[in-house]
Amino acid sequence: MAFSGNSLIGRQALHHTRIDPANYTLVRLASGALVLALIVAWQHRQAHKVTHALREGNWASGAALFAYAVMFSYAYAAMTAATGTLLLFPMVQITMIGWGLRQGERLNRFQTAGLGLAAAGLLALLWPGLDTPPWLDAALMMGAGVAWGVYSLRGRGALDPTAVTAGNFWRGALLALGLSVLTWPWWQWDVQGVAWAMLSGGVTSGCGYALWYVVLRGLKATTASVVQLSVPVLVLLGGALWLDEPITWLLVGSSVAVIGGIAMVLKPVSRV
Repeated sequence: MAFSGNSLIGRQALHHTRIDPANYTLVRLASGALVLALIVAWQHRQAHKVTHALREGNWASGAALFAYAVMFSYAYAAMTAATGTLLLFPMVQITMIGWGLRQGERLNRFQTAGLGLAAAGLLALLWPGLDTPPWLDAALMMGAGVAWGVYSLRGRGALDPTAVTAGNFWRGALLALGLSVLTWPWWQWDVQGVAWAMLSGGVTSGCGYALWYVVLRGLKATTASVVQLSVPVLVLLGGALWLDEPITWLLVGSSVAVIGGIAMVLKPVSRV
């Protein structure tokens, strides 16, 4: 629900308030950094852990996080929450699957068919002449998915993932501050826009990621990946109920193909 909330809140803020994508990104990342640092301090019961957490992480991961957040923001200014998630989500999984293949992993026929089904769902969503998002915005959202996949790969094996995430958020916020300065002639904001950005950064991003790392300890990697298949469905329903976004047959068909295809990749067939 937290991951789905990022898409719904982002769409709400960037479409229904005056805040511009650059400043939305800045407020979101800065709020996430602060909340994550406070969570780390609470976990260790030591106030100085706030500054310690902000020293964790690294600039490469911070740059990947920033790339995800800024492309996410600019793309959501021009597309529905459900369409954005259907472009973002499979690119995260495809990036991570691609890295596994590069490392020597192999897909069986069932998994390969699943990957093809997911790709067909994406192509249907982007096919010219249908109710598709603008190509530039679609490319930005898919790029955001690749960036998040890279960030996820870089974060595997962190000894203190919450502290590392806090440090990466802080670095991403500094990069977002630089972008905000460069785009100051186009600044737009209002109280509601800033509030939505803080909610996304502090709650659905900061608290959501912290909770995710806690539950990951009790889940197998495959189970965790399959659980994430619920995200596009929740966004589709949330967009219809909260944002009055239409549910079209194209969207439903693409959702089934993408989610079903990735589920096939994540759940190998047992050989007898």
